[in-house]
Amino acid sequence: MCGIVAYLGKKTVQPILIEGLKRLEYRGYDSAGVAILRDGTIKITKTSGRISVLEDILEPPRKEDTLGIGHTRWATHGKPNTTNAHPHLDYTGKIAVVHNGIIENFATLRKWLEGEGVNFITETDTEVISNLIGYFYCHETNGGNGPGSGQNKFEWAVQRALHEVHGTYGLAILCSDFPGTLIGAKKGSPLILGVGNNEYILASDAAAIVEHTTQAVYLADNEMVTITPEGFSTKTIDNVSVSKVLKEIEFSLEQIELDGFEHHMLKEIFEQPHALETCMGGRLDTRDNKIVLGGVSNYLRELTKTKRIIITACGTAWHAGLVGEFLFENLVRIPTETEYASEFRYRNPVIEVGTVVICISQSGETADTLAAVEQAKERGATVVGIVNAVGSSIARQTDAGIYLHVGPEIGVASTKAFTAQVAVLTMLALELGRRKHISSDQVEFYIKELLKIPDKINKILEQSSNIKKIAQANIDKENWLFLGRGFNYPVALEGALKLKEISYIHAEGLPAAEMKHGPIALITDKMPAVFIATKGPQYDKIMGNIEEVRARGGKTIIVATEGDENISTVADHLISVPDAPELLQPMLTVIPLQLLAYHAAVLRGHDVDKPRNLAKSVTVE
Repeated sequence: MCGIVAYLGKKTVQPILIEGLKRLEYRGYDSAGVAILRDGTIKITKTSGRISVLEDILEPPRKEDTLGIGHTRWATHGKPNTTNAHPHLDYTGKIAVVHNGIIENFATLRKWLEGEGVNFITETDTEVISNLIGYFYCHETNGGNGPGSGQNKFEWAVQRALHEVHGTYGLAILCSDFPGTLIGAKKGSPLILGVGNNEYILASDAAAIVEHTTQAVYLADNEMVTITPEGFSTKTIDNVSVSKVLKEIEFSLEQIELDGFEHHMLKEIFEQPHALETCMGGRLDTRDNKIVLGGVSNYLRELTKTKRIIITACGTAWHAGLVGEFLFENLVRIPTETEYASEFRYRNPVIEVGTVVICISQSGETADTLAAVEQAKERGATVVGIVNAVGSSIARQTDAGIYLHVGPEIGVASTKAFTAQVAVLTMLALELGRRKHISSDQVEFYIKELLKIPDKINKILEQSSNIKKIAQANIDKENWLFLGRGFNYPVALEGALKLKEISYIHAEGLPAAEMKHGPIALITDKMPAVFIATKGPQYDKIMGNIEEVRARGGKTIIVATEGDENISTVADHLISVPDAPELLQPMLTVIPLQLLAYHAAVLRGHDVDKPRNLAKSVTVE
């Protein structure tokens, strides 16, 4: 959600900013802009719409311009128009700011600044930051209220302003009086400093950095970085020096390129066999029939002894968490509940001594999930993170964690992260179950079956062209049902979400048995019903649900076990998946639903990698 790129070095800044913004397009945005320091003044160019529109209105780049900041905005405060687009200049014309996050007390600060004679031209909360910095910059005082030792007044003004704001921020800031200085600051919104050869890139996402360097510094909350041609220094906003260690960015430029695929989403769907191999690699010990999860190894006794598990997440990660709930109760026999992080943080949740809270987020920066982490820790829970982004906020703040290791996920609609989250939850449940009561033979069986999952997914991917035909036959229908039972109920939820996200078709996911408790009233030949009806304990029951739909004229799209001849008689459209134990089926049955949503969106003419109104990482409330 929103994107920041800033550069200080020896190269021409404008192309670097534009290329960086393009690499952040997947995060979701509605406007874009850049601010470049040129001849002692700040030159701002911004527009609503796509980065391509911004490119068209930019002046030709000048090689002597080597410092600038850029932004893609996803509107929160103020309409998505050119005026409200970032960067924002302060009232003096000396300070330029780009900002990710939300300033909660912006109205109070704006009223105070207006009382001091400061004029505003936008509806945004961000303009409060630029004007606040500008105000303190112009009203620097001595006698203990001015810059500290080794500080310039630009750095001091930033610190002074940040002490007044409440909320979240990732910031990149310029001052025309300091043409060799770039400042960044972070609280609750990601900010990374890429360190190259005499050049520095400040960004909200490593995707904007990896073309230039793989060495990075990850800022923590309430930290800022001051960058000059001579180097960088990190400190808290209280002006206390902080020592940071350079870390290697885990993925390469090639991993974020399309590599011949039409869209990132399609590429990531097809990457899932390899992604799962990487996710499970080194973690499945076939010799001793156990699971090796280094990130939680010091907490396994605590996890095994817990009497209650809470899983909290948002969106697709919540669906993976619901699969996890079923896994933990089945394999570990520990009461487990799955909570939306966006609700968990505002309730008064019961967290007893010994409760384990598992927080799931692909980006590791989801604002609601991060707040849930903080609340769970405050109440004494042991908090485990399951994230993909190394060095992310959730990864740093949890007590222990497990990385997905599936590489960057660029498509806004999550695919490979979901299957990896389910794989990680399965491995964790198996290891805890092994330590409690399930037999070594059972663990051996599931390890062997897990190792077969990537090849089975490849077999499903071979049906992409057939699934496209199914999508073509149904894309004129504006309302769909997705129905599953047991472990495939969360898959039905995920399938409905995927279709909504990128095709803009209304879809509802339900436990199949709940259909007759109301939703069956909606069934007509104009509402496709997608059933996940694989072989398992509830197969006969879901067959009954299929018949209920057919009796009312409904059309059925059925995901069924390969070789199931019986079900073909009740399917208007049939998609086969290889047989697998019920506990592992979600990693297979979700694949056809991902492809169905993808093809439906493309056939309806939508941009699947940039769906309207959506952002990849929701870093604001």
